[in-house]
This record gives sequence, structure tokens and C-alpha cells, in this order.
Amino acid sequence: MKKSGEINYELEKNMEVISQLDELVGDAVNNILVDPDDCWQPSDFLPDMANPEALEDIKLLQKRAEGIPDTVLTSLVGNMITEEALPSYQTYFNLLEGINEERSLLSPSGWVRWSKAWTAEENRHGDLLNKYLYLTGRIDMKAVEQTIHRLISNGFDPKSESDPYQAMIYTSFQERATKISHVNTGKLADKAGDHVLSRICKTIAGDEARHEKAYKSFMSRIFEIDPNGAILAFEKMMRKQIVMPAVLMGDGGSRPNLYQDFSAITQKIGVYTGWDYARIIQHLVDLWKIEALTGLNDLASKAQDYLANLSDRYMRLADRMKAPDDIQLAWLK
Repeated sequence: MKKSGEINYELEKNMEVISQLDELVGDAVNNILVDPDDCWQPSDFLPDMANPEALEDIKLLQKRAEGIPDTVLTSLVGNMITEEALPSYQTYFNLLEGINEERSLLSPSGWVRWSKAWTAEENRHGDLLNKYLYLTGRIDMKAVEQTIHRLISNGFDPKSESDPYQAMIYTSFQERATKISHVNTGKLADKAGDHVLSRICKTIAGDEARHEKAYKSFMSRIFEIDPNGAILAFEKMMRKQIVMPAVLMGDGGSRPNLYQDFSAITQKIGVYTGWDYARIIQHLVDLWKIEALTGLNDLASKAQDYLANLSDRYMRLADRMKAPDDIQLAWLK
């Protein structure tokens, strides 16, 4: 077990490296994120209520939504609820060591600018899905709103210990996982005949892909500067496993297993599966050239060996995993 002095030294070193990335992160705000005047907005995909034909447009939306299977719709609601807990994610990001040392939301630093602009882009996802689902007429919106309320109240802990290295690992993984989930939901919407919902999901996935690219580039730079610290952070997050953002959606409510039920649905219909989890691990191992790293210390070398074989272990677990026969649906009328 590490002593407190060793832990403090490690965090101080990580914070120093994080400060070196400030210009890179500022460039990502300018070149990867999109100016609000040029960015898509939820209203681009929804009926214009000022239009005299708006009620007919809503009827058309509801007609298309009739063909969406209950399992797909429930999965989509779970995705939306996850997106709506954005206040917890922004709070978490700003509490990371070295991210906002000035404790000012008006700071010109690249990290603070990123936190705000990334949040602003993510905010549209929950807005759009929430409004779309409301207009379908198939959702118990009060139950959904209660779940969102509870999830934000319960908070969010990805178990990254306020360590910015571990946080960049987590966000690189999670943005890719979210992208995969939205892409697969879009495919199922297409199959069900709702091409507008398909376009919504694929557009949101496009945002997640840009955010994934940014976080992976931040972590790539950390690997260049501090390969020992970077690979140890990667190992730590993988040993703890990636905790999904909405894991606390049912805690304290009348249905505490709500998240497990939601996860079972995404697994069964192929929105997000154990195979996806394994493939993301392998993608990151390949991207950061884990097996090719040299000059590592003893601990980092052990982490390298662990990570090199990890995706195979999870793939075997996924192969043995059986989709549940009885799936508990939620949030539907």
C-alpha cells in the first residue's frame, strides 16, 4: 500500500504534466469543438411549434415511433437519462486535481475552456432526446423525470481518485462507449422505420466521436511525457473496471435494480455489450501502443503485461455471458 506522501507526490507530478497540456487542450477547443453559431441544435430535428402544420408533424413523428420495439425505446430512454446527468459530469471534471487551479469558471486556461465548451456541446444531447421521447407519446415522462432527478441527486463517482490521468483514461473509454451505444441505437431505429430518430442518434454519435478523439489525444500526450505514470493509471482504471455514468440511477428509489435492468436490455438488443467493452480496451491498448512501450520501471512493466492480455479475458467473459430471458422494461406507458 502506498504511503500518503507517495500518493501526494504522484498527484503533484500528474498535475504538473496536466499543466503542460494546457495549450493542446486549448487547441482542441478551437479545432475539435464547434462554435455555437455553426453547431446543430435540437430544434433542427424537431417539429417547429410556430409552424401551422406542427401538429401534423407531431402525428408523423408518433406514427414513425409506433414501430420502435419497447426494448429499443427503453434503451433510448436510458441513454437519454445518462446524458441528462451532465451537471454531475461537469462537477466531477472540475474537481480533478490540476484542471481548474484558479477555481474560476472565467479562467482563460485551456482546461477550463474545454470543460465549459465540452459541457455545452453535450448539453444538447439530453435536450434533443428528452423532447423527442416526450413527443412520441409512448413514455411515462414523470417516471423518467424522477429517474433523472434521482441520478443527479445521487451523484457520480468513476473511482478515478481525483487523478487527472485516470480521468483521461475514463473519458477516452466512456466517450467511445457512448458513441457505440448511439450508433447501434440509430441502426435499430433505421430497422424499425424511424429514419429521423436514426439521424438523431447518429448525429449525437458524431459529437461523441469528436470528444473521444480529443480525450484520446490528451492521454496520448500524457503517454509521451510520462509513460510510467500513464500506463499505471490505465492499469488502475481497468482493474477497477469502468463504471458507467448512470450506475446510480436507481439507488434510493422503489426500483434499485433499474440500472441493471437497463444494462440487460442494451446487452440483449446489441446496443452496448460485453464484446463492446472488450473491443474498447483493445482499441485503447493499440492506440497508445501499450505493448511497444520501452524503458518502463518494474511496476509499469507489470501493468504492461496485464493490459496486453486484458481484452482477450473480457472477450472470453463476453462469449460466456448469456442474455437474460426475462427483461424488466421501464419508463414506458
